[in-house]
Amino acid sequence: MKNLKIILIISFLIISFSSKINSTPVSDEAEKIVGIWFTDDKTSKIQIYRNESQYFGKIIWIATKESKEDLKIKPKIGYQIFRKFTFEGKNVWSGGQVSDPRSGMTVSGKMTLKDENTLNVRGFLGAPIFGKTVILMRVE
Repeated sequence: MKNLKIILIISFLIISFSSKINSTPVSDEAEKIVGIWFTDDKTSKIQIYRNESQYFGKIIWIATKESKEDLKIKPKIGYQIFRKFTFEGKNVWSGGQVSDPRSGMTVSGKMTLKDENTLNVRGFLGAPIFGKTVILMRVE
């Protein structure tokens, strides 16, 4: 009976300890990019959200057009455009990937929050100098 109590106590401690390891604390500063953002041309909205300690973004709205040609290349709602960004500090999220919904190409990415409502997203191959920045504007 004594061994059973010891086993139960050890099991409880292991479960408690492992749950603390898996719960990643997130600062308020890191959460600043969470929300809904317009693309610079206002043709789509992207929802940025956190999953554990990483940040992701998916298309949640697309402006509709009547042209059949536009429909062929039209990105899909739910398409994950940003993946695996981590908060670096000082309004910067890095180490993630940016996908082009039209071509399907995925490149490295870095996000910088310029102010409360302006997010610069840079996609690049190799080094950030070899890339392009897109500006997102907060919707909500």
